[in-house]
Amino acid sequence: MVRENEIRAGEVAVDMPPATDAGLVFIGTIRTPWTLRLECPRQGREDGPVCRIELFEPWIEGLDGIAAYERVEVLYWLDKSRRDLVRQSPKNDGTGRGIFSLRSPVRPNPIGTSVVRLLRVDGPVLEVAGLDCLDGTPLVDLKPDRSQFRPLAPPQKGDFETA
Repeated sequence: MVRENEIRAGEVAVDMPPATDAGLVFIGTIRTPWTLRLECPRQGREDGPVCRIELFEPWIEGLDGIAAYERVEVLYWLDKSRRDLVRQSPKNDGTGRGIFSLRSPVRPNPIGTSVVRLLRVDGPVLEVAGLDCLDGTPLVDLKPDRSQFRPLAPPQKGDFETA
């Protein structure tokens, strides 16, 4: 069992930056060829242009092992999106739909997600294909694609204690 605030062998803790708003911390920046929303693709494609994900300190060490995956889920903050709509007309035809039935960047908490093809890891930089966000978009998180991820080891008897 992991006790509260316990650091296990092989784990490293860092000092967290001060939290703002909901405590979201941007861990890097995304570099893409698009600077205007009208230029940006509506959905990323694996055969799209090479983009860069640049991690900030102290998160770079967290990339250890990521190169073992072909695809990575990228979560990012769509900082230029409006947040006040609850219905949208994606076809601009006057037919409205609720925002939670769309993948539009316009939402109360504009968190974007893409599954990208991981091309290369070079220190704090990942080269990927498949993004659909503007240059300079703040990075929220990275995870192995869930379809490729397998837990490292099954739980063993005694790993969990019960009260």
